[in-house]
Amino acid sequence: MIDSKNIFKINSDEQFESMAIEVFKFQFHNNDVYRSFCDLMNKTPSDVTSSDQIPFLPIRFFKSHKVLSSNEGVEERFISSGTTNSNLSIHHITDLDLYESSFENSFKCFFGDIKDYTILALLPSYLENKNSSLIYMVDKLIKKTKKKNSSFYLNNYVELKEKLLELKNEKVILIGVTYALLNLIEQFNFELPNLTIIETGGMKGRRKEMIRNELHSKLIKGFKSNLICSEYGMTELLSQAYSVSDGVFQCPPWMKIYIREPQDALSFKKNGVTGGVNVIDLANINSCSFIATEDLGKKSDDGKFEILGRFDNSDIRGCNLLE
Repeated sequence: MIDSKNIFKINSDEQFESMAIEVFKFQFHNNDVYRSFCDLMNKTPSDVTSSDQIPFLPIRFFKSHKVLSSNEGVEERFISSGTTNSNLSIHHITDLDLYESSFENSFKCFFGDIKDYTILALLPSYLENKNSSLIYMVDKLIKKTKKKNSSFYLNNYVELKEKLLELKNEKVILIGVTYALLNLIEQFNFELPNLTIIETGGMKGRRKEMIRNELHSKLIKGFKSNLICSEYGMTELLSQAYSVSDGVFQCPPWMKIYIREPQDALSFKKNGVTGGVNVIDLANINSCSFIATEDLGKKSDDGKFEILGRFDNSDIRGCNLLE
């Protein structure tokens, strides 16, 4: 059994590679769904000497199979948002402490000590999903701030406006779904240069999708803040990447992105070229850490990446659908 605490001690490419191969071996032998997929790909641990040789499980398997690498009891079921109640992804979580360690450590990597902030959350459509992994994460982060003003907001824009103005001289993070943030700045004028905005992406069918540069320009103008960030996460992953400027995402040390050929899942694109996004999330040790998503993106030489859209036949998903 792998000690999950070691995942968050990774601080070099060599450590990541070693842990990725160790996790692959563990999941190959303990995850029946992933093992069957690896067999179809004709890949075994003896064939793998680096992380780019590991098979990536298509993310659609989370809709049709119970993807587990653990015999422990399931503590929580995170269910994706979608346009219908059918065919949604389900991520069975056997260790909520592991999920909490992942998002707390990731937050610290990009924003520092959670206790330095008040967090205001404008996530109305997610609040309607009782099994949202995003709501679970933000709720825990709100509690970790230990600030009396940290709170969720549903559709009470007036109350949120007043709270933002009250706290304009403090360190505040406003985390919100894209369409709700746009609704807010269309109703009110702000001048909040100290406010950090984290948009989680997705119009949820409420508005026309827009490219990230256009979105961020609107948010900068509407809030009079240049601190516009984005979160890249999904139900099927326990980790999040963040963009703290220019819409370019960076992974925490235990997460890595590869860009695959759209027509050949076993081949990878050169840096700077658009393709399908593959994610290694070592925090997914009890499900599957190697996921072929339905997002399109490109990666730069420094490992940072952009999300550019979705494959045409993909279902709409709430996290960063920006076409």
